[in-house]
Amino acid sequence: MASSSSRERMLGAIEGGPEAPIPCSFMIFRALRARCADEFEFARRQMELGLDARVQLDDLPISFPPEVAITEWQEEGLLHRAYKTPAGTLTATCKHTDDWPYATSIPIFDDWFSPRAVKYPVTGPDDLPALRSLLAPPTAEEVAEFREQAAARKKFAREHGLLFTGGWKSQRFVSGEDKLLVGDNGGTGTVIDTLMWLCGGTEPLLWAFDQPDFLRELIGVVEEWNRARLALHLEAGVDLVMRRAWYEGTEFWSPKLYREFILPGLAAEVEMAHQAGAKFGYIITSGVTAIADLILESGADVMVGVDPGEGKGTSLAEVRDLFGGRIGLWGLLGPTGRFILCPVDNVRADTENAWRNVKVFIETWRFLTEGA
Repeated sequence: MASSSSRERMLGAIEGGPEAPIPCSFMIFRALRARCADEFEFARRQMELGLDARVQLDDLPISFPPEVAITEWQEEGLLHRAYKTPAGTLTATCKHTDDWPYATSIPIFDDWFSPRAVKYPVTGPDDLPALRSLLAPPTAEEVAEFREQAAARKKFAREHGLLFTGGWKSQRFVSGEDKLLVGDNGGTGTVIDTLMWLCGGTEPLLWAFDQPDFLRELIGVVEEWNRARLALHLEAGVDLVMRRAWYEGTEFWSPKLYREFILPGLAAEVEMAHQAGAKFGYIITSGVTAIADLILESGADVMVGVDPGEGKGTSLAEVRDLFGGRIGLWGLLGPTGRFILCPVDNVRADTENAWRNVKVFIETWRFLTEGA
């Protein structure tokens, strides 16, 4: 295995196997990405550091149909946005705080919106027709551009022996010629997290008890939209697709509700990936121990983001005992036979001290795994 490619090491760590070397791949490395002109330079710079870089697809754009009219206005410390569709109008309102990063615009998919929200776009069953109109499939032009990008990145990945990945990737989306802001977080590989931005963290849980059929239909609308986009990533021949699931843990959903409302769709996405010959990554950092058996039941291949800090009391020993050897683990954790090392969710600080810590982290990993 000493001469294996980075791609082979990463897949070996996900699948498990005898004497598989331990790769080191940063889940998000924004401090380095900001210094790079494109994904190719980003991969090269990671390889120069000795890391197991992956070549990630940029997501398909999130664009609204031309028949949707969007208006924005502000008043008395509040920001408003309305989406007028042929099937009805959705509206959103949030507080315009001093630290708001989007001038006077409200993105539809963004973590900045939820804690400042006064009114969410989706508040009940009457909003479903308008939501269906809003969540449009990619246009033919967008699909063509995506396929062209995918071909170039797959070629690069294969030439350099790197893992080729798709699905979730956080980036800022704009829609249409008017460049209306969509957000930094939404896109392929986000389902339940999307409910946080569309409905908030509380209402879906109440609907699970009071209006379960509506909640099931709402999740189905988002899943249908996501799978159409996911299919294009799989068509591109990625080695791994990822699903963002930061809001799918038990801080929000009980194991019973997880089984009823989340697991069926998750398992269907995993099956989609496997049928296409790809692995499935599940990005969940907190609230995982009580749903360990359900995550394993989904068939996901690797759980990404194992972190005792972000995990709010997550015990690494407990995660190891519950998951170790039964699913790949990607994060801060000791060897389990199916393990990829990663420091934190996102290395963002671009400071001398941060880069010194990165260097020590990588040197320590190499010393422990290579003995050099």
